[in-house]
Amino acid sequence: LQKKEKVVYLGPIASYTHLAAIKRFGKSIDYVPVNAIKDVFLEVEKGNAEYGCVPIENSTEGSVNYTYDMFVDFDLKIYSEIFLEIKHNLLSKENNLKNIKFIYAHPQSFAQCRGWLETNLPRATLKEVSSNSKGADIAAKTKNSAAIAGEIASTTYRLNILASDIQDIADNITRFFIIGNQINKKTSDDKTSIMVSIKDRVGALYELLRPFQKYGINLTNIESRPSKKKAWDYLFFVDFKGHMDEKNVIKALAEV
Repeated sequence: LQKKEKVVYLGPIASYTHLAAIKRFGKSIDYVPVNAIKDVFLEVEKGNAEYGCVPIENSTEGSVNYTYDMFVDFDLKIYSEIFLEIKHNLLSKENNLKNIKFIYAHPQSFAQCRGWLETNLPRATLKEVSSNSKGADIAAKTKNSAAIAGEIASTTYRLNILASDIQDIADNITRFFIIGNQINKKTSDDKTSIMVSIKDRVGALYELLRPFQKYGINLTNIESRPSKKKAWDYLFFVDFKGHMDEKNVIKALAEV
């Protein structure tokens, strides 16, 4: 009873995935960072952690395809989802923008802050790293350098915030999945995700989606990913409102 639950997340410490996990579980949980999305799935499947936190979609840059692909290889469930507003900051040991010659960040963060960087630091060299937290760690040890990261990274790596909210689009939101081995009980506000393979014939996708319309189920997202079994063969991921134990959902899934 006294054992803390363990949550594994895509690290390192102070990454946005770490922040999303804290938003869901609070600070009294044991958090374990790993270096890859696949490692999150592995740790949960092995039972080394009760839950895992992975990014699935960004409102400006689109889906995280690698996460979708992992659901093909691992028999894990989506326990819940988290929506986190992404606010990028320019962090550095320096105290003045004029001293910044190198900027470290994840490629997606550079894309989301391109306009601000071109206006304010056009001569700085942009260096891509595996995560913004990694960039913050490098910036903390390197002269004339800065990193793009969340506010929590400034505290973790003891960096100054030279500029706040430098993303080009204000509504920058990332959706995260909490994965585990169990399914949540029905509530008044549920969402279900399914993974489906269909036959390659005319009208197959239409027939797949028709039962949802028939039983009044609202679809919230559809993604396709290559099955990797043969060329042009796809798997479809469908998110919809409702719990898998609801009568209309049971009927729709039976027809699907």
